Amino acid sequence: MKASLVILLLGVFAALALARPEKKYTNKFDNVNVDEVLSNNRILNAYIKCLMESGPCTAEGRELKKLLPDALESECSKCTDVQRRNSNKVINYLRTNKPREWTMLLDKYDSKGIYRAKYEKHTKNN
Repeated sequence: MKASLVILLLGVFAALALARPEKKYTNKFDNVNVDEVLSNNRILNAYIKCLMESGPCTAEGRELKKLLPDALESECSKCTDVQRRNSNKVINYLRTNKPREWTMLLDKYDSKGIYRAKYEKHTKNN
């Protein structure tokens, strides 16, 4: 009887752990106007310098730099819908309009090319 109860409790805990929703990244910066950033070279270049560790970072830039490796690895599974849309918009913009900077970012954050093909295919379809 005790063994059955222990097995049942373990099963319940396992089910609860699996059913727990994945924690999302903070949404406190979801209101950043990405179109405004992309259309302003001074601001965009500041973000790029922050990510490349060649310039200072704003609070948003520090958060992005901290979360970017995990977001790449997890295919943005913890991203909000806004973050996912904005990521695709930024990737497409950089690929098209700032290919040198895009390549530098790829070399830094995906030096082994693990995520590159997957993300390029995904963003082309969005």
